[in-house]
Amino acid sequence: MRGIHHISLKAKGAAEFEVVLAFYEKVLDCPLVCRWGEGDSQGAMLDLGNTLLEVMANGGKEEKGLFAHIAFSTDDVDGMARRVQAAGRPVFLGPENKNLGGNYPIRIAFCTGPAGEELEFFQELT
Repeated sequence: MRGIHHISLKAKGAAEFEVVLAFYEKVLDCPLVCRWGEGDSQGAMLDLGNTLLEVMANGGKEEKGLFAHIAFSTDDVDGMARRVQAAGRPVFLGPENKNLGGNYPIRIAFCTGPAGEELEFFQELT
């Protein structure tokens, strides 16, 4: 095994798919790697930095984003929280400092993405 290749997120149809792509590309600056298909059968890969995010348009209408959360490493948790709020997405936790035990201080914030997925902005403090 060589590590994670990608994380897959299912949007609820073609309209939400476009909203999800726009959010990850324009708000979070994740470059589009490739895109395929049409309508509710389309998909795309976005570069998250050290792994890929696969977005599919074939999620069920009642489903929420289908992973617990994605944690993005950042040097500016507060700035990322402001960016997602400016894009109309709710920040439901933080930004706040935490300690994961021992000497592992962090700063985090959580928001909800356009497909109902939870996103974490994670900064290791020194």
